[in-house]
Amino acid sequence: MPAPLEKPAIYNIFRKYVKTSGKYYFMGRKNIVILGSSGSIGENAIKVIEHLPKELRLFGVAAKSSCRRLAEQARKSGAKFAAIYDDSHHENLRKMLPPGCKCLSGREGLIELATHPSVDMVLCAIVGIEGLFPVLAAIRAGKDVAIASKEVLVVAGEIVMGEVRRHKVNLIPVDSEHCAVSQCLEGRKHLEIGRIILTASGGPFKGMKRKELASVTYKSALKHPTWEMGPKVTIDSATMMNKSLEVIEARWLFDIAPEKIDVVIHPQSVVHSMVEFIDGTVLAQMSSPDMRYPIQRALTFPVRHRGMVKPLDFAKLAELSFEAPDRENFPSLDFAYEALKRGGTMPAVMNAANEIAVERFRLGEIRFPDIWSIIEKTMYSHNELDHPCLDAILKADLEARGFASGLKLKR
Repeated sequence: MPAPLEKPAIYNIFRKYVKTSGKYYFMGRKNIVILGSSGSIGENAIKVIEHLPKELRLFGVAAKSSCRRLAEQARKSGAKFAAIYDDSHHENLRKMLPPGCKCLSGREGLIELATHPSVDMVLCAIVGIEGLFPVLAAIRAGKDVAIASKEVLVVAGEIVMGEVRRHKVNLIPVDSEHCAVSQCLEGRKHLEIGRIILTASGGPFKGMKRKELASVTYKSALKHPTWEMGPKVTIDSATMMNKSLEVIEARWLFDIAPEKIDVVIHPQSVVHSMVEFIDGTVLAQMSSPDMRYPIQRALTFPVRHRGMVKPLDFAKLAELSFEAPDRENFPSLDFAYEALKRGGTMPAVMNAANEIAVERFRLGEIRFPDIWSIIEKTMYSHNELDHPCLDAILKADLEARGFASGLKLKR
């Protein structure tokens, strides 16, 4: 359950708060900033904001290099700010933006946008470690954060959650799995939790063996059977690394021991995750596999509004099946539990190696199973540092990328 706000010392007449379970949460029309607005999560978030115009306002958008799309989003929404991460595109974006929309650029621009006094919530959907910087800045500025960027908690979960507690803000998960878990845990005592059970679709290669996987292509790996996602996340789903990152996220989000986090394959993607309590009771959250639901849940938390997602028709649900993950042919989960066991900088190293391996696979330099080989060898080469500061994490990340990039694998 995200940490709620303490009772505000001063009530601004233009801001509203609601008291839930003895705690106060900001209400009213929220000013939302989307970091990564040109990606799949960002585009769906804009649809949610358009669906709830009385509750949500798009205040600012940001992307890596998509100037034209940022300008279109700003023009349509009336956003006050647009930020481009790649500094070289600053002038190009500035010329495209409508009057009244300020242009920002670089890491500093993203941080300025995320910490603006008028912003109520920051949705971070940036792929990669770069999302860590504006997220930390937003938290320290007292902003609620809706987190879709897995890397933020994977590489620096201890630091991020420490800042969340220190500044008494809400860090609300956007991943469908963690959104499900957070709802199952609402109003529950931490000591009542037996285990968290994350569900996984199994990806496009479910049931295939290592020898078969050696011949799959990048294009075929992008054909996810259930979800429409960005290319990096889709490849991670195919290797099961997506679920490995989610295991590490869950450890920090819910302050739960790694041995109490399980994963099951659920191809229909209707049950988004479950929580088993110490008395044997299991609560599950179910909905159609549509990212607009968890996004809306995060942006409007803690209140529910009429959604855009098609309701489930239980009479037409022919089957809901569950099975154990194939960790022999898809060893990604082993890396996650090993990274958590060793702790410190190891999760950051695992993540960095995976990012490099996925990119090398995209470029045709390596085969699909080589992704796991690169991650394993990179982790094995690293001597982890316990309770690292941010600089140490960034150094480990950089060294892991260098090592993974230079690895020569036998064909």
